[in-house]
Amino acid sequence: MVVIGADSHKRSHTVVAVDEVGRRLGERTVKATSDGHLELLRWSASWPQVTFALEDCRHLTRRLEADLLAAGQPVVRVPTRLMAATRRGARHPGKSDPIDAEAVALAALRHPDLPVAALDGPTREVKLLVDYRRDLVRQRTRVANRLRWHLHELDPALQVPSRGLRRYKVIDELAARLADLEGTVARLARQLLARCRELTAEINALEAELRPLVRRLAPTLLVVPGCGVLGAAMILGETAGVGRFRSKDAYARFTGTAPIPVWSGERRGRVRLNRGGNRTVNTALHMIAVTQVRGVGPGQAYVERLMGRGKTRTEAVRLLRRRLSDVVFRALRADEQARSTSTQTPYSAASARAA
Repeated sequence: MVVIGADSHKRSHTVVAVDEVGRRLGERTVKATSDGHLELLRWSASWPQVTFALEDCRHLTRRLEADLLAAGQPVVRVPTRLMAATRRGARHPGKSDPIDAEAVALAALRHPDLPVAALDGPTREVKLLVDYRRDLVRQRTRVANRLRWHLHELDPALQVPSRGLRRYKVIDELAARLADLEGTVARLARQLLARCRELTAEINALEAELRPLVRRLAPTLLVVPGCGVLGAAMILGETAGVGRFRSKDAYARFTGTAPIPVWSGERRGRVRLNRGGNRTVNTALHMIAVTQVRGVGPGQAYVERLMGRGKTRTEAVRLLRRRLSDVVFRALRADEQARSTSTQTPYSAASARAA
C-alpha cells in the first residue's frame, strides 16, 4: 500500500509517495492542470495500489480531486491541523512543498479513518448558494450599520426597528423620508438604502432557490423539529455526503459537538468544550437547539431535565447539540439511502422488462 500526499498551490502540485511504514519512495511536481494531473496518474502507476491524500483545502484541490476520482483513484481528505502536527513532529525540521506533501501522506497513514472524498453531487450546488448568501448577508450588515450612522446624523430622534433594514416596508418608509433631504449625508444614505434593498432582494431570491433543492435532497432532515431550510442547507452543503463518515461519533467530531476528554489519574470522566470541527454545521445545530429549547420539539424537556440534575443551561444546551448531531446524522443517512434507492429503481425496472 502506497500513500501519495499532495501539497497544492494555484499553479502546481507537489506530491510525495510513502510506503506503509512511512518511508519516502518518490517525489514529483506537476502543473495544476488536467495535463499535469494525467502526468501524476502515469507516475503513480508504478505502484500497484495507491491512495491519494489531499490536504482539505478544497478551493485549491477541488480540480485535482475531481480528476483523480474520475480516474477511479481513492482519495482521502486530511485536515490541515493533522498535517501541521505531523510536520512539527518530524525528524527533519523546516517547511517546503515536499515536506508538507510528506506530512500529508504520513498523517493519512496515522489516521486510517479519515473522510473519503467523492465526486461532487447536488449538495455542492447547495453549498455554493449558501456560501454566496452568507457573503451577501455580511455585505448587507455592513451597509446597514453605516446607514444607521447616517440616519442618526440626519435625525437623532429617528428610530429604525431592529433588523428593520431587511424589510421592504421599513426601507420604503425611510426612502420617503430621505427623498426631500439635501446634502452629502442624505445622498449617501439614499444610496446605501438602495444598496440594502438590492442585497435583500438577492438574499430572498437565493433562499427561494434553496427551498426546493433542500426539500428534494433532505426531506427527513427538514422533519427534525427546529430545522428550517437555511439550517438544513448549511448542514447539507458542509457535510458533502454523510456516507463518508463511518459512524455518528465520527460525524460528531466533524460537527465539533463531541467533547474532548481532559481527565487524568483519579479524576475520571472530565471533558471540555470542543472548539474545533466544522463551525458552520455547529452553528446550524445550535440554531436547532435554541429553537427546541424555546418549545419546538423535545429539546426543552431534555434541557430542563439536565438542569434539574445540576447542569447549567449552557452545559445542557451543549449536550443537546451533541444529541442533535446524532439525530441529524440519522436523518442524512435516511435521505441518502432514499436517493440511492430512487436512482436504482428505474434501472432495475428496465432490467426486469428487458429480461
